[in-house]
Amino acid sequence: MIQVGRIEIYRTDLRTRMPFRYGIATMVDVPHVFLRLELRTPSGSSAGFSADHLPPKWFTKDPDRDPMDEIEEMLAVIHHAVSLAENRDAPTPFDFWWRLYHDQAGWALEQGLPPLLTHFGVTIVERALIDAWCRARGTPFPEAVHSNLLGLDLGRIHKYLTDRLPGDLLPDEPPDSINIRHTVGLSDPLREADIAPEDRLADGLPQSLEACIRTYGLTHFKLKVQGDPERDLPRLREIAQVLEEQIPGRALASLDGNEGFQTAEAFLEFWREICTDPKLHRLLSHLLFVEQPLHRGIALETAIHPITRPDGTPCPVIIDESDAELASLPRALDLGYTGTSHKNCKGVFKGIANRCLIQFLENRGEGPLLMSGEDLANVGPIALLQDLTVQATLGITSVERNGHHYFAGLSAFPENLQNAVVNAHGDLYRREPPEPAKLSIHRGRVSTRSMLAAPFGCGFKPELETFAQRV
Repeated sequence: MIQVGRIEIYRTDLRTRMPFRYGIATMVDVPHVFLRLELRTPSGSSAGFSADHLPPKWFTKDPDRDPMDEIEEMLAVIHHAVSLAENRDAPTPFDFWWRLYHDQAGWALEQGLPPLLTHFGVTIVERALIDAWCRARGTPFPEAVHSNLLGLDLGRIHKYLTDRLPGDLLPDEPPDSINIRHTVGLSDPLREADIAPEDRLADGLPQSLEACIRTYGLTHFKLKVQGDPERDLPRLREIAQVLEEQIPGRALASLDGNEGFQTAEAFLEFWREICTDPKLHRLLSHLLFVEQPLHRGIALETAIHPITRPDGTPCPVIIDESDAELASLPRALDLGYTGTSHKNCKGVFKGIANRCLIQFLENRGEGPLLMSGEDLANVGPIALLQDLTVQATLGITSVERNGHHYFAGLSAFPENLQNAVVNAHGDLYRREPPEPAKLSIHRGRVSTRSMLAAPFGCGFKPELETFAQRV
């Protein structure tokens, strides 16, 4: 039996080094919250930690709402999940999450809150719980998942997986490095010449797409569109040209539709326009998949028609924001989607079950199917590491990462914390004082070795009260 004691919530406000425009929002600053959870287990007591951004216009994409109201709403769902979790016990971490998930869902239904937002509160508790449990047991997360020490009952989430264990369907060994799939935001400069003198940064980090490719050795990219051919097509042509100049024939990309299409017909018309543009044929031949083209209001009510690249090969289409509930992936597969994404803000146990379902269906010959790794400007010292740990455990080897691009490393955090991160994860972060700790990317990849050996991604314990305010 495990029992959760006190949970503390802390907040600090981060500012981007350059604007990040995603869909209908542009991020220039964002609250970042941390949880510290006390857990008692038969193996002893331990504290666990989790963290995440509170990004307006993602959990609820309503252009008319005040972003500050959305931030308060995100804090409210976290506080409610915390109130449900404190002083509660359960046989296993999975059982604890299962009850918390459904109790939070019942409350949110009464409040009229959407599921994606609702369960963000659940998963930030879930991550701190997993961290505390792994620390108490002295067990790294991949081992805890593969041996099912966390008690996952996959059949409760997906009936096809009854009597299946995570180790039956997940890779035996997580990868020791992951490809960074670099986000090209809607307002990002593509060339050095595109940067106005007054906007040029002097923080030692690359700013334009071409500079990022040269600095990090990138080969994987995530290209954002907004559903407007008059703006999207010229920008895609320019991106394709930059990629061809910098890494001819070697770029792999995904296309993020950002829920920009209100009907399936509008998306198909957009796709036809892309495919008839000869300047985009090389790019499309290396396209990995299209992510969430349809608005979440219709995405799981509308069959998605198969699409092909100009060379006639199929192009997968997956959901992201529509993956809000436990039944979302099976529903999407029934409608013709090829899979879904994982990011920790949508749930760790849910992500494991979804990856296992995809592998189970592929083993039965229903495929190929896909789970991608996605991001929303994830940063260290905790959130990035926990997310990459889960991605590697699921066997995902191309993961969108962009927090290191839009934020100046760990510069927002005190030196002793930066040093603790580098000491524990010198393969992932590097630091050359007086410069802040920065993500270490070589040939477009980041190492996962130290994260996979840590309890749940983090091999240190942050003193939250030294840099964040309790809320």
